[in-house]
Amino acid sequence: MGDDIAQEGSPLTYELIDLAEVNLPLLDERLKAALHQYEHEHTRAWSRVVSSYGGFVFVFPQYNWGYPAPLKNAVDFLYLEWAGKPAGCVTYGTRGGNKGAAQFREVLNGLHMRALDEDVEIVITDDDLDDSWQLKDLHATMRPYREQTRRIDAQMVETLKDTQ
Repeated sequence: MGDDIAQEGSPLTYELIDLAEVNLPLLDERLKAALHQYEHEHTRAWSRVVSSYGGFVFVFPQYNWGYPAPLKNAVDFLYLEWAGKPAGCVTYGTRGGNKGAAQFREVLNGLHMRALDEDVEIVITDDDLDDSWQLKDLHATMRPYREQTRRIDAQMVETLKDTQ
């Protein structure tokens, strides 16, 4: 979503958590996350990160009509840390990502998160990409989705008020 685009006009502070930088291995805890008895420091560090936020907007591509495995892995490492927190989805792909978002909403429900009512589904076409498959202009690509982004932000603000 771009920190600056999400932040625009919002009372909330949005920060990017890049799962590639978090660098979690494939789930390697022996005990289920609900027990909150983490064996590995990388899990305890991830727990501290997730616990430090009041809510989440998950931004992810839709692959083969689903969500990416690293996202599922990162979510599955924890349990209690997610519960009760508001969560929105911003998906992207050649068809926007509604099928990936629908699948991921089931995961959010299983974690007892408070899924927001609306998702943002960003359609990215070949015209939006340069020769290196990178977005040519993030702001131009996001322009049609500004109102949806504002609505998700407003719902996040209201949901966070309800949890305090």
